Amino acid sequence: MDIGVCLPIGVPGAEGSRLIEFARRADRLGFSSLTVTDRVVYDSYDSIVALSAAAAVTTRIKLVTAILLPAYRPSAVELGKQLASLDRISDGRLVVGVSAGLREDDYAATGTDFHTRGRRLDTTIGEMRQIWSGQGPHAGVGPHPVRGDIPLWGGGHSPAGLRRAARHTIGWISPGGPPQRYAEQVEGFRKLWAEEGREGAPRMGANCYAALGPNGAEDARAHLLSYYGYMGQLAEHLAKGAITEGETLRAVADGYAAAGCDELFLLSVTADPGHLDLLAEAVLRR
Repeated sequence: MDIGVCLPIGVPGAEGSRLIEFARRADRLGFSSLTVTDRVVYDSYDSIVALSAAAAVTTRIKLVTAILLPAYRPSAVELGKQLASLDRISDGRLVVGVSAGLREDDYAATGTDFHTRGRRLDTTIGEMRQIWSGQGPHAGVGPHPVRGDIPLWGGGHSPAGLRRAARHTIGWISPGGPPQRYAEQVEGFRKLWAEEGREGAPRMGANCYAALGPNGAEDARAHLLSYYGYMGQLAEHLAKGAITEGETLRAVADGYAAAGCDELFLLSVTADPGHLDLLAEAVLRR
């Protein structure tokens, strides 16, 4: 199983220089991917801009949006051009995870309709793929991706989101949870994949909050209560679920691998690049 890490663009006050060093170190340590989350109404960096900065200082690591919310962006043409540009800058290292999202305030802030976001996402996916292939009404929009297309990865856990992922993407990224529940999710998604007539096996991913070191539990609580504050009491539950011990993280990673996960993304609660060394020691150096 591959292990990726999240670029901490959603840690309020994170300095740009620390994000750059974070990306460099993740590349050097051997993590499979560098991921970003996506929010508008929060003290966070723009996900596409941040990944572009990371692309400029890395050479090997895959760049993944986990998850990007295309439907709150008013222009599919502009988004398609931005993503194709990032793909070219990174020499084809981009994978775009997509979902409809749950936060109505992000849609309100960009003047897009929250209640039709699923249909908008389906339309945006189709338009972007036309743009990348040089076809359709916007055939002149460039640049084109390095390999002619950009892999899309599905997120979201609603029935519509799961069906969309099975129909249009390379697989599904779970928002998180215990490995035992993940095994059931893998089985269910593989059934949807087969129902959509897809060949081969879907690529299965999962997110997991990890906060190691002496301040790990404190960092996790502060960040998660802030980031998920709109969820009310559920934010407290999420904060308690962060993994704060290396041995526990190793066991959880093994559990995900046994349950059918192809790539586990460790979500960051701190912008300290040194945290990557602790994660690497726990899950890569064994």
